[in-house]
Amino acid sequence: MAPVAARNAGAVGVGTAIFVSLVVAYFFCDRLCNPSKKKKKKKSKNGIIDAIGNTPLIRINSLSDATGCEILGKCEFLNPGGSVKDRVAVQIIEEALESGQLRRGGIVTEGSAGSTAISIATVAPAYGCKCHVVIPDDAAIEKSQIIEALGATVERVRPVSITHKDHFVNIARRRASEANEFAFKHRKSQPKGTDSQQINGCKSDGHKHSTLFPNDCQGGFFADQFENLANFRAHYEGTGPEIWEQTNGNLDAFVAAAGTGGTVAGVSKFLQEKNPNIKCYLIDPPGSGLFNKVMRGVMYTKEEAEGRRLKNPFDTITEGIGINRVTKNFAEAKLDGAFRGTDMEAVEMARFLVKNDGLFLGSSSAMNCVGAVRIAQSIGPGHTIVTILCDSGMRHLSKFYNAEYLSQLGLTPKATGLEFLGIK
Repeated sequence: MAPVAARNAGAVGVGTAIFVSLVVAYFFCDRLCNPSKKKKKKKSKNGIIDAIGNTPLIRINSLSDATGCEILGKCEFLNPGGSVKDRVAVQIIEEALESGQLRRGGIVTEGSAGSTAISIATVAPAYGCKCHVVIPDDAAIEKSQIIEALGATVERVRPVSITHKDHFVNIARRRASEANEFAFKHRKSQPKGTDSQQINGCKSDGHKHSTLFPNDCQGGFFADQFENLANFRAHYEGTGPEIWEQTNGNLDAFVAAAGTGGTVAGVSKFLQEKNPNIKCYLIDPPGSGLFNKVMRGVMYTKEEAEGRRLKNPFDTITEGIGINRVTKNFAEAKLDGAFRGTDMEAVEMARFLVKNDGLFLGSSSAMNCVGAVRIAQSIGPGHTIVTILCDSGMRHLSKFYNAEYLSQLGLTPKATGLEFLGIK
């Protein structure tokens, strides 16, 4: 009987080996014949434009743990141009090209404190366009250096009221008209009677700036980020839906500061249309009138009411946020309230996040995080709050992260935790 048992055991062993071989062969054959079943590789992006948007939404651990809320930040600093403004730049340029207001070879002009200009300078070449930027000379110097390094031309001008003809935004508007006038005179093939001297409702004032434009210039287009609703649409159609999808619709509040107002307007309107119970808030820096507008319906600051305003346009170390008028973009916002933030809170928050989370954020991002904590304190633990991490601290080294500069303003950070927001 032993030989029979041995033969049976051998047969079982052979059978098992054959079975295993067949399974392995089937597995590899199936993978070869059905490549779709292979592990999916991430599809490559088609150029820099496709890399914009769909940024990660991360849990800010330190703030979440301290407040008992889930505080989430949308990492817009991971866009190719380094900020949330990449979305706006793409939307503005694509809509302008589609409408015929901008042509390939044309110059996109903008008045910007930095981030929008950097984004336009980043993406314009992908559309065959150039960029001309007018920037206030009190903006961090590294911003204009980045813009120039990207191949754009930069004009630095003194900060004045938006009502002044030489406000940086108004100069940018004129430059677009001058580019059209220049192109008109050099476009011999253009049919007679075509008025190429008007753009965005603004005509050239007659100044000659031919040295600013190359001979092959195909005209100019003023991006007009404050009043161009393409700004709002970039966030209503992009940022807002992304936040909704990334949270599976499970969020209780959204907060952001406003400069042009496009981000807070587009995101708040989209989210509240999806779920009216989502509360949306503004966080406003010193000197800005939007807090009063949202909470009291009146656009003025205490300093303005008492005639004590120190400078234009507003008194804050933060850049790119705060304003004293309602833009067309901000008018689209759906807000349930507003909070005030201080420069000291923004400075302390930025250092806290670097130390505890490794997040190196710009001034507006820090202010947004101040707003997120304020909301958490207001509505209590157990809620999910989303904010925008607009850009990194790399563009703020000469001012917001400059110890000597902060010391001169009495803004030297001293906190060891979140005590500057009343959290022990």
